[in-house]
Amino acid sequence: MIRILLAEDQTLVRQGLKMMMETDPDFRVVYEAENGAEAVRYVEGGNWVDLAVLDIRMPEMDGLEAAEKLLALDPELPVVMLTTFNDEAYALRALTSGARGYMLKNADAGELIAGLRKCLDGGLLLESQVAAKVLPKLMGDVKQKAAAPLPELSERERALLRCVGAGMNNKEIAAELYLSVGTVKNQLSQLLDKLELRDRTQLAIFAVRHEEET
Repeated sequence: MIRILLAEDQTLVRQGLKMMMETDPDFRVVYEAENGAEAVRYVEGGNWVDLAVLDIRMPEMDGLEAAEKLLALDPELPVVMLTTFNDEAYALRALTSGARGYMLKNADAGELIAGLRKCLDGGLLLESQVAAKVLPKLMGDVKQKAAAPLPELSERERALLRCVGAGMNNKEIAAELYLSVGTVKNQLSQLLDKLELRDRTQLAIFAVRHEEET
């Protein structure tokens, strides 16, 4: 069972999202929060979840602040932002804070579940309308001459970096490199530490910037 924390201040919307998610028999919404502060308190209380799905605009504490606090508590927690706002600034802050996904609420149940599974598998989920605006700012000039040289990496580390840069999730990387998913997760964590990067989003940007060197 995949344990989901859902934060949404509008009751009807929250109930609808829960019903959509639980059409997948593996998904279970174990806690419903009406604002970001409730979501943070739930995790601070020692409750373990596999995924956090947060609305952005909520009273008391919005989803962006909640995402930052949740990721400070558990840097490996997949966080997905759900919003009605196709807003570049919101998406940029969400992704730079470590969120793995940014989806608009007009997604249907199939799109929502597929997106959540992508994030759970280690992928990055970005709604296409938002991606066109945000990715150039996240990546900057991938050919920039000022980019630092690539640190010394093993062939395995270079292969992992190429896979992340190609947008593969952990299962796809495992199949590509003939590894277990657990091994992929461990080696990606080690690679993040070695490169002094915070999260997979930063790693993907780093991979694109150094594509010619890998």
